[in-house]
Amino acid sequence: MAVREAVTVEVDTPHGLARVHLHAMADARGAVVLGHGAGGGVGAPDLLAVKRAALADQIAVALVEQPYRVAGRRSPAPGHQLDAAWTAVVETLRAGPLSELRLVLGGRSSGARVACRTAHELGAVGVLCLAFPLRPPRRSGSAAAASRLPELDEVHVPTLVVQGERDPFGIPPSAPSRTVLLVHGDHSLRGDVAAISAAAAAWLSDVLP
Repeated sequence: MAVREAVTVEVDTPHGLARVHLHAMADARGAVVLGHGAGGGVGAPDLLAVKRAALADQIAVALVEQPYRVAGRRSPAPGHQLDAAWTAVVETLRAGPLSELRLVLGGRSSGARVACRTAHELGAVGVLCLAFPLRPPRRSGSAAAASRLPELDEVHVPTLVVQGERDPFGIPPSAPSRTVLLVHGDHSLRGDVAAISAAAAAWLSDVLP
């Protein structure tokens, strides 16, 4: 297996320029496309743990920077814009460097939500969620926020959710096609990256045999 050096691919989307850090290889068994969280980038420890696990198992990896991050903005775009930009990126990858490969879509936090909302349309064979933000922590004096569980429930392909056992956003429930793995730590998932890598490796070997 020869992993190529990361290549940066820029993609025009309906909401600005997105940037993809693509790690490809000859004879890849499939590909994992991952998005970042609302306030962070593609260098998050949990995303890198999944990247390492995938590459070691002959699976290509694409780490996607949303247009608002590429433009230097810290506040995330609205959900429908994130979904549209992500869809444009995945379709471009599928038409080019990841053509004919089965795709697992995923990401951390906000990126996991985007992957869930677009998985069916984009034909994903699996969804990998890191620190899925089930329900924002309740602020003093404010009403409880709505649960995002329906976004997870809309996914009907194999799904892995890796969640910190002390995540203030809560713990999603398991389901027939959804495995929820708790690891040491909170929403940042910095506490046990080795466990994240091992979980991703085992799950990906089943989804992309």
